[in-house]
Amino acid sequence: MIDLSQSDLEQLQKKGISKKKVATQIETFKVGIPFVKLVKAAVVSDGILRFSEQEQNEIIQYFEDSRGGLELLKFVPASGAASRMFKAMFNFLDVYDASEESLASYIEKTGDTAVKRFAEQMEKFPFYQLIMDRIAGKASNKDEEVYLFVKEMLMEDGLNYGFYPKGLLPFHKNSSGIATPFEEHLKEAALYAKTDGNANLHFTISEQHDEMFKNEDAAVSPKISKSTDTEFSISYSNQKPSTDTIAVDMENKPFKNSDGTILFRPGGHGALIENLNDQDADVIFIKNIDNVVIDENLKTVADSKKMLAGVLRKVQLKAFEYAKALDDGIISSEQAEEIKTFLEKELNVRFHKNFNNLEIENRHSLLKDKISRPIRVCGMVKNEGEPGGGPFWISDSDGNVSLQIIESAQVDMSDNQQAAILKNATHFNPVDLICGIRNYKGEKYNLLDFVDKNQGFITGKTKEGKELKALELPGLWNGAMAFWNTIFVEVPLATFNPVKTVNDLLKPTHQG
Repeated sequence: MIDLSQSDLEQLQKKGISKKKVATQIETFKVGIPFVKLVKAAVVSDGILRFSEQEQNEIIQYFEDSRGGLELLKFVPASGAASRMFKAMFNFLDVYDASEESLASYIEKTGDTAVKRFAEQMEKFPFYQLIMDRIAGKASNKDEEVYLFVKEMLMEDGLNYGFYPKGLLPFHKNSSGIATPFEEHLKEAALYAKTDGNANLHFTISEQHDEMFKNEDAAVSPKISKSTDTEFSISYSNQKPSTDTIAVDMENKPFKNSDGTILFRPGGHGALIENLNDQDADVIFIKNIDNVVIDENLKTVADSKKMLAGVLRKVQLKAFEYAKALDDGIISSEQAEEIKTFLEKELNVRFHKNFNNLEIENRHSLLKDKISRPIRVCGMVKNEGEPGGGPFWISDSDGNVSLQIIESAQVDMSDNQQAAILKNATHFNPVDLICGIRNYKGEKYNLLDFVDKNQGFITGKTKEGKELKALELPGLWNGAMAFWNTIFVEVPLATFNPVKTVNDLLKPTHQG
């Protein structure tokens, strides 16, 4: 058992973390987290559905016809800080001196292509005029102007964008002014997450940005409400302190801060399964805060979302019928076979080879277990060389095969066969999920029951010059949903427009 002092125990109690959870996490550091075993990449006709234009229109219409009686929710992970977006620009401020060298010689010396592109296309940023007005008359030449522009953009005594959450940065310029991702998500919700004139949205945000989001809400919601004829019900939550994970030193002992307290770190986006578990609706749309589109592409995105939701509802209603029949205990062997076929063909469930050797009662029990799960329909985009996880068939230590979204960090790249499977992926994960989290009785599943705790990540970090190991919880759409029933559907590339660096805002998909 781990040795914790009285003050350590008080710290745990304050965060809502049990001693048992800490012990389990330390044991995880000791034994490590095994790599996943890829069986093969999921491809169209083997794990990924592709629909013709006519089929898509029919599914969209199916959703439109049924959405009136549904509770819909748009769930947006929005705690991402913008600091990483501006990493290259912060570095530029640290090392460049306009009085010492020209910008051209700096770029040639450092090979800093990010700054080169930024400087060459500055006027295309939605905040260009705002900053130019603020630094007017201060620069003696063009190079100094670029430096002052970046400084005004990032520094605390300027616009302080480096501190902002991504969701509140100016992303797009349109006919009515400048739009933030927060505003763009409201526009989207009005198109596909609205019932009877009402749209529900939930944003998971960092505590330090609570006030900023509420101010943006007050400023833009009435405007979008009027232009879309939609009443918005917007709620927020923060990542729970109880989902923070313990950091350890290289001997797997709790890492202590200089003040003697244990170092805990945020558990990553996998911690948000708790926030999602606190929500309840018939259909929940999940999409990251920075993946938004300009007005011209809104219809494409909305149609794609409606199609995915239609796929979910069709399969969900059939699953509900079968789940009820199993609960009622009145199924024949033919019906049992029908349910098994449905699970395999429609929900990508794979049964162990000894399934047919089981007693009838055990077979029915297993069918009930497999069908009584939350369902996720995930959009998948054709691989265009973008980083990110992808859709794969994997096998666990007991030989159970399932369909999962896997990150490259979960794969043993020293194993040539595994590396080859990863490389052969035809699609990647844009984080585009439609979730059904209720059973046939309308009761919400406890989503924490469907997490694969063996799909976390251990990473190496440093603090105050000392090495440490950190633990990331199983990702929200990875291990946190590992035991859900999963359907992958091909969606258009136009639905994927993340902003990882400030220069991504220069892409045509973000230029109105």
